[in-house]
Amino acid sequence: MPITPQQLLERKQQGIAIVALTAYDYVSAKLLDRAGVDLLLVGDSLGMVVLGYETTLPLTLEEMIHHAKAVRRGIEKALMVVDLPFLTYQESPQQAMHSAGRILKETGAQAVKLEGGYPEIAETVRRLGLAGIPVLGHVGLTPQSVHQLGYRKQGKTPETSDRIFKEAVALQEAGAFAVVLEHIPSKLAAEISKTLVIPTIGIGAGLHCDGQVLVTHDLLGMTDRVPPFVKRYANLQETITQAVQAYGEEVRDRRFPPD
Repeated sequence: MPITPQQLLERKQQGIAIVALTAYDYVSAKLLDRAGVDLLLVGDSLGMVVLGYETTLPLTLEEMIHHAKAVRRGIEKALMVVDLPFLTYQESPQQAMHSAGRILKETGAQAVKLEGGYPEIAETVRRLGLAGIPVLGHVGLTPQSVHQLGYRKQGKTPETSDRIFKEAVALQEAGAFAVVLEHIPSKLAAEISKTLVIPTIGIGAGLHCDGQVLVTHDLLGMTDRVPPFVKRYANLQETITQAVQAYGEEVRDRRFPPD
């Protein structure tokens, strides 16, 4: 049976760390699911690492749904969560309901993720929850606010640290089943994780979160620009380049295909 948001809560209670990664297509979703990943996020990072946009902002709901459908076909067990793209939920709870509803109906995802924890977003999370749509929150560095925040670590001052803490609490109170903490000080992430009943999933937020998520292309060494908190577990960019070059040489030397 697929993993559920309730099971993630149970893992926090049991002290079992949650493993999360991004997926954008059928093949990668199938491989990651078979490898035992608990949560697969069809993140709006899709826009940058797959579609080649400079930021996540140009990504459309239609593009997200297209890729999420493919991911769904590759998953048997992992909890599938899909990002709501920029300006598909910020205008009103009604807009968010329409966008999130389309994602669940058309892709088969079990939950959506949205950024921010200010009062209007918390109210949107509450409204989505009442409609039966599970929500994964996201505070700290929020990439959809790149023109305001850049990609710098957040929560480094007492004021911003307090704001992020309060936003995480507000998301829990609004009904979010978990919260992503991105690129914030480890001490702040530990404090939030200790305070919240729901799980925290860190990305560049230290060891004390209840789980961790990375962009799969970063982890596998398929991207040029790597965030400072990423550990590369492979260098597939080099491996793929060498394989294709070897193929090209054999074709040009007429050694492939063999007679």
